[in-house]
Order: sequence, then structure tokens, then C-alpha cells
Amino acid sequence: MSVLKVIEVMANSEKSWEDAAKKAVEHASKSVKNIRSVYVNEQSATVKDGKLDDYRVNVKITFEVN
Repeated sequence: MSVLKVIEVMANSEKSWEDAAKKAVEHASKSVKNIRSVYVNEQSATVKDGKLDDYRVNVKITFEVN
């Protein structure tokens, strides 16, 4: 039987929501091992001069606990 845990992580990117999600997983993987999945819970962005400026995501990361 596996024991899984879920953490919530917020991240941002100047490129895209996809890049922000990648950054969230990369940063979490520095201290969390056995990451199994990521679920994008929420997306938002800031606007500057009429253009999208900063992409933000709130993700849930699932990992296996040993």
C-alpha cells in the first residue's frame, strides 16, 4: 500500500502558465521526493500596459511518502 500526500504550491512566470507550473514542480522537487502528479488548481495573471505581465498558478503536488 502507498501513502500519498498533497501540498499546495504557488508559482509565477513571465512566460506562461505552463512555465509557472513547471517552476512549481522544479522548486518542490528540491525538498520533496517521489512526486507523482501535479494538478493546476487555479490560474491568474497580472496586467501591465494592457498586456499580460505575470502568469500565476496555484498547484497541488502529490507525492509518495516512504
